[in-house]
This record gives sequence, C-alpha cells and structure tokens, in this order.
Amino acid sequence: MSVVILDGSTVRGFVADDDAFARSVDARFEALDANGDGVLSRAELRRALESFRLLDGAGFGSAEPAPLPAEVSALYDSVFEQFDADHSGAVDRAEFRDQMRRIMLAVADGLGSQPLQVAVDDEGGSFLLEAAEHEAASIAAKIDAQRAADAAAAADAN
Repeated sequence: MSVVILDGSTVRGFVADDDAFARSVDARFEALDANGDGVLSRAELRRALESFRLLDGAGFGSAEPAPLPAEVSALYDSVFEQFDADHSGAVDRAEFRDQMRRIMLAVADGLGSQPLQVAVDDEGGSFLLEAAEHEAASIAAKIDAQRAADAAAAADAN
C-alpha cells in the first residue's frame, strides 16, 4: 500500500498524455483478457469489477446488507453495457480505453483542485498511483531541464 498526494490536475495530466495513458490502460486490458483473444468478455470484465470489492455489503462500516445476487448481476450487466459501446457482446481495446478515459476524467472532476492523500494498492496497477508517478516524473524532468539550462547559461557566462 502506498500513499500519494494528488488532485484533479494530476489525473487530468496523466489522461492527457496519450502515450502514457494508452500504455497503462493497454496493460490493464491485457491483464484482464484472460483468454488472450483481444476482447473482454462479460465474464472477464465482471471478474475485474468483483476484484474491486465494492459490493461486499457491510464493508467500510456500513450497516447495509449485501445486495441481492440479482441486483449485483444487473449492476455488472449495466457496467458491461457502458463499456461495450458498439453492443457487440465484447469490449475491445478501444472501447475499454475510451471508457477508462471517461472514468478517470470523472475521478479528476471529483477530486477537484484540493490536494488529497489517497492510499493506493501497489500491486494492482492503480491508475491513481500511475497518475501520481507520471506527475512526479514530469516535475523531475522540468527540474532537470532547468538545471541543465542554468548550467549552460553559467558556462556561457564564463
């Protein structure tokens, strides 16, 4: 478990970097595509959603009972339909990438501009962790570039 500090701009910056975001989402897609056929079936996407453990009932101190199996199935079907934009019965890489972009931008909007500490899973390939690492690398690159420019200016002055 890691703790990162981020805000909406951290997530937006990660999503805006098309190459970095695509690499991250594509890696997640490949991990979810259990049979390697290049698309996510309803069952593959459901396994991924179940791993988030969002519907465990009384988790997080809630007094609410676990949802009924029919309610859970209906929810997973609804999520699958959102991902399966062309209604082909499978989610291809482009559909997955587009939906993950929409989700991450919604997360960015929800985070707003106030820095927030977030605990993230080191082992699950957390998009939020990757966004924070992307921002840190970007800041480090800017600092390195400024140092190099300063060094070059100092050398020219001598």
